[in-house]
Amino acid sequence: MKKLLFATLVALAVGTFAIRAQNPPAAQAPTADPYANNPKPGASQFPLAAPAGKDSGARQTAPAGAVNQGPFDPATWKYGSAFDPPAGARIWNPVRLKMMQGGKVTGGTLFSSTDPATYCAMASAGYDFIWTEMQHDQRDWNAAARMWRTCPTAKAVPGTRVAYTDEREIQHALDAGALVVVVPTVDTVEEAIEARNWTYFPPLGRRSNGGGQAFDANMWGGVPGGYRNTINDNIVLILMIETLEGLKNADEIAKVPGVTALFAASGDLGNFSGYRQGAPDYERAINIVHDAAFKAGVRLCGPLAWRDRPDFTCFQAGSETAAIARGVAAELGPLANTQGKPEVGPYSTTK
Repeated sequence: MKKLLFATLVALAVGTFAIRAQNPPAAQAPTADPYANNPKPGASQFPLAAPAGKDSGARQTAPAGAVNQGPFDPATWKYGSAFDPPAGARIWNPVRLKMMQGGKVTGGTLFSSTDPATYCAMASAGYDFIWTEMQHDQRDWNAAARMWRTCPTAKAVPGTRVAYTDEREIQHALDAGALVVVVPTVDTVEEAIEARNWTYFPPLGRRSNGGGQAFDANMWGGVPGGYRNTINDNIVLILMIETLEGLKNADEIAKVPGVTALFAASGDLGNFSGYRQGAPDYERAINIVHDAAFKAGVRLCGPLAWRDRPDFTCFQAGSETAAIARGVAAELGPLANTQGKPEVGPYSTTK
């Protein structure tokens, strides 16, 4: 009886092993939680760890087999290949791809709405990206993140104009899933480098790898090659030139590695120069931005009204409220604005 029981247990074990071999566990879906895959405490081995209670001398001497030998020096550090994109990785952000191909890219402006349904309607309307306004509106990042994750694969990718060049501001945008980042009022090369640093992961930038919904499988966690390894090649960074100081430094700003495009701010270049569109002084300012982008080989952005202006290939379109008004007018045609005209009451036209 004991022999029979033993044989049965062995058969079950072998059968279970065979089933597992034929059907290995499915890979865990990428998650926004960077700590989800922490190993069990006490189960890890640390063969290269410093000896207990001793100075390892790591500042002066590298372990055997290390790429970076000799005294530790950030200035000469050779960056590792752990986060390189896979061989043959392809661009998956349609905006970045279209820009690389020389196409004209348009962003629809979501100015005041925090309603996911409104955002998704805009994102499905035909724009290339949605310019979620965070500089001149009062919404918070939680509201923006909620809208973006409602329909992440709509035709238009999520994008935003942040309020200013800042680590917290830009990383909130990226961790929430932004694929287009617009930075306003860039006046100096130092500001351009700061914007670049918080937009890109090392070695190009200084973005922290802290998680966020962008890493989730429902957003970009499942892209070919993985989000962390490919996002530097897919992000779009647009810097706005809006002031006289920005014009002065536009040539050098455009040359900062990682800058995808310059935006000639149609309104604020008038605001800061004191001239309106069409005036020679105003047009000179716009042409300075044009020349800076042209010489640096980056894209040139402006308002949608400039879509036929030479060399402009990136545009900001109107807001959701303007789009509703235009859409209703187009839909109704001759029936638009033919309301009845009572002689009394709040709708009276004879007050």
